[in-house]
Amino acid sequence: MKRYTRDMRGYGPTPPHPQWPGNAKVAVQFVLNYEEGAENCVLHGDDASEAFLSDIPGAAPWPGKRHWNMESMYEYGARAGFWRLHRLFTGADIPLTIYGVARALSRSPEQLQAMKDAGWEIASHGLKWIEHKDMPEDAERASIAEAIRLHTEVVGERPRGWYTGRCSENTVRLAAEEGGFAYVSDTYDDDLPYWLEVGDCDQLIIPYTLEANDMRFATAPGWVTGNDFGRYLTDAFDTLYAEGDAGRPAMMTIGLHCRLVGRPGKIAGLKRFIDHIQAHDGVWTPRRIDIAEHWAKTHPPKRFERPSQMDKARFVSLYGSIFEHSPWIAERAYDLELGPAHDSAAGVHNALCRAFRTASEDERLGVLTAHPDLAGKLAAAGELTAESTSEQAGAGLDYLTDEERETFTKLNTTYVDKHGFPFIIAVRDHDKASILANFHTRIDNDRDTEFAEACRQVERIAQFRLRDLLP
Repeated sequence: MKRYTRDMRGYGPTPPHPQWPGNAKVAVQFVLNYEEGAENCVLHGDDASEAFLSDIPGAAPWPGKRHWNMESMYEYGARAGFWRLHRLFTGADIPLTIYGVARALSRSPEQLQAMKDAGWEIASHGLKWIEHKDMPEDAERASIAEAIRLHTEVVGERPRGWYTGRCSENTVRLAAEEGGFAYVSDTYDDDLPYWLEVGDCDQLIIPYTLEANDMRFATAPGWVTGNDFGRYLTDAFDTLYAEGDAGRPAMMTIGLHCRLVGRPGKIAGLKRFIDHIQAHDGVWTPRRIDIAEHWAKTHPPKRFERPSQMDKARFVSLYGSIFEHSPWIAERAYDLELGPAHDSAAGVHNALCRAFRTASEDERLGVLTAHPDLAGKLAAAGELTAESTSEQAGAGLDYLTDEERETFTKLNTTYVDKHGFPFIIAVRDHDKASILANFHTRIDNDRDTEFAEACRQVERIAQFRLRDLLP
């Protein structure tokens, strides 16, 4: 058994309507990362200086040494950039979510008090602003616990949101297993929140962004001027606003850093963007915790039995009859590389069809011959499968006149004599008249053409049957 754990489906083609407060067409959420004072620095017990997200081109760690320029750029974020952003957002009456690194918050009491006085949410951005990809699982679990402890001590209450940023493959699971977070944001995979099943825990995920993010002032390719950043944000907002106006509201997250967009030339584009969104009706500018509380109330988690998590016996018992009297198809499909993308009607259908298509011609012929004649003897005797009974009844084939029944009988006999298998059609696509019209047309096909068409119809029938069972 092979299982692919990445979720390439998400909400699929029909995401839920978020029902934002005030019937908002888009939720625009601003995050301010507060990392200054928790970056890599030998004063913090680290082996080298910081090299990430600054205005120093091509910065590299200085092993065992303080990097005075790097430190002072981070200090600018705390000393000047934060207060410029504080004035901008309090003046615009837009609340922020702070991604606060615990040690950075502990070293910035005045900024922390200003965050609290403004009513901003202070979520956790981990214990230190460092890379976690190589951190052992136990060490990362301990780091999360210490970040919560220190955050609670410094802020006065535990964080309800979590974002590591420079995370490991274990981060989301470990944060969910901690059990106290209303949301986790270490993903970038959707325009809406969603629930993630982690063991017995249903963890709300509110995806973050690295594209609508001022970090690209410090990366290549990236922003050069504040106008570059503002223009990108405006284009993203306008697209989402139009989609919301068309009935598909979503969420836009914007990531900010005190030492980056807090510079005068960079913040100008952000100011223009705020003016732009405030000129529109139907825009909600919440904190992330507000989104989490709204989503939990409006779209609580709903678990269902997932095909990719079933054992083989259960999978075959549920889907072994989708292809008429051919459970071997489900048995083979189960052994494919299934994952979350297969926890849907389309997903299971694709797996079953792959097993059917790669079968030998004799095996596929066996599937075709397992199908009953339309309105034939088995139907009259009430011996069809439940699925076939329902399908034929839906097309009106259970109530035929004597003349219609005689016509179907003659056509069935002629078709089977010519092709060697019953006439198969997805009756849910048709009514009685169009079924007969197709019967008269297809009966004259050559055997190879009709074999291929019958196989396509078998797959179509399976598609309908799975839609009755799965999302």
